[in-house]
Amino acid sequence: MSCPAVFSRCVHTLSVSMQLHTLNRSRLVDKLTPLLNGQRALVVLDGSKSQCRDSSDHEPLFRQESYFHWAFGVQEPDFSGLISVPDGSAVLFAPKLPEDYAVWMGKLLTQEEIKDRYGVDEVVWSEDMSHKVVSLDPQVILTLKGINSDSGIETVEATFNGIESFKVDNQLLFPMISDLRVFKTPLEMQVIRYSCKLSSDAHIQVMKSVRPGMKEYQLESIFRHYCYYEGGARFMSYTCICASGNNGATLHYGHAGAPNDKTIEDGDMCLFDMGCEYYCYASDITCSFPVSGKFTSHQKVIYNAVLKANRAVFNAVKPGVSWTIMHLLAERTQLEELKAAGLLQGSVDEMMFKRLGAVFMPHGLGHFLGIDTHDVGGYLSGAPSRSTEAGLKSLRTARILEEGMVLTIEPGIYFIDTLLDKALSDPETKDFFVPEAIETFRGFGGVRIEDNILVTYDGAELLSPVPRTVEEIEAVIEEGRKTIQIVLPQDKVKEHVVNGGTKS
Repeated sequence: MSCPAVFSRCVHTLSVSMQLHTLNRSRLVDKLTPLLNGQRALVVLDGSKSQCRDSSDHEPLFRQESYFHWAFGVQEPDFSGLISVPDGSAVLFAPKLPEDYAVWMGKLLTQEEIKDRYGVDEVVWSEDMSHKVVSLDPQVILTLKGINSDSGIETVEATFNGIESFKVDNQLLFPMISDLRVFKTPLEMQVIRYSCKLSSDAHIQVMKSVRPGMKEYQLESIFRHYCYYEGGARFMSYTCICASGNNGATLHYGHAGAPNDKTIEDGDMCLFDMGCEYYCYASDITCSFPVSGKFTSHQKVIYNAVLKANRAVFNAVKPGVSWTIMHLLAERTQLEELKAAGLLQGSVDEMMFKRLGAVFMPHGLGHFLGIDTHDVGGYLSGAPSRSTEAGLKSLRTARILEEGMVLTIEPGIYFIDTLLDKALSDPETKDFFVPEAIETFRGFGGVRIEDNILVTYDGAELLSPVPRTVEEIEAVIEEGRKTIQIVLPQDKVKEHVVNGGTKS
């Protein structure tokens, strides 16, 4: 009797049953069957292909295509798969690699071993895919074709030799799987909770380790090391944003043109948006904290305003609530706090009407989270459409919340010169500002507080257990100063020079 099919990095990491994918395929079949009017159908999906970097023979670290992972969980490239409807049987098509590949890649798996690894009904070599499909005699083949509402990029539609001889429907599948991915199963939630807890612990390690004089990328390295060493998370969910000082006003800092390379200075506010990915399931957590370990009065005002907005949304989330209304709640809360702190003046209702909140929070409140960081299903047919108003147009979904959705709550306040200058010169908005107060925050950067949540039957479950209050954060940083010794590379160089350098 074969062992249950599972994925695990090690005994100390989460074991994931392939029943997760069996259940996902079953959910899909249940949705499709009544729409096919008794037709025999085959769902055909392609996984990601092996590739090289540019014209070299360098192979980037492989990560599976998300829809294919949702259905099959295959970790290797160049696979395809089919699901029969209505019986739900699953077949994987695996590349038949030459025997000498074993020299470079280790033992090549047999069809039976692949079948056992992924818990499917059958494995066929890819070169025999056409024959297998013909033998199943489908009346229609369903392929995945659609555009991601965040990237604007179309999915790669599956194909095989001879597909043109079959009736193909490439419209039904995309919205259906996308919507199914919005609602997480209990087995998927086990993985997401693991990823979120691992990332939360890594963020705490970063807070304990932060010191003036460090490079932003050194703290990124600590986060990455913790997630991989402690939890087997080989991938990050997205490019780490390790912003200090004014870099916190750059929403997607950390990209190739700004690679987390600033020296962190005493007095800076850090905004660290980082999350690991385990078994393709993402976490996405942002922590903001002072490098010094103690919040200044300016830092405390902005931080507490954002935290109040974060908690107001968390406490209001439940099934039936509009995500757009949640965004507006966060905006209003932050504007009220900025007015109370003396940065703004006038009617908050008028500020909301003039969309002043988008000056300080130009991004959306949050997004779906799952196999992709910005998970799919945000703007499917029948759901509320994307707004054209400032701030609201950046929302990655405007849907009504339902039980089983996983989202981020990530309000923020940023002092972005471009947006401030425009608003201060606009007759419609300039009178809301207290200019001398705003000037004292130029160069501040920003604060974002991002949590991951599951919508439950009567509210929400918090998935990101990190320190959030000013007092909690200060205590964690103080503990790190007492218990963790950090020796910076530049200090090692100074010591080396003082001691006379290397002797030949």
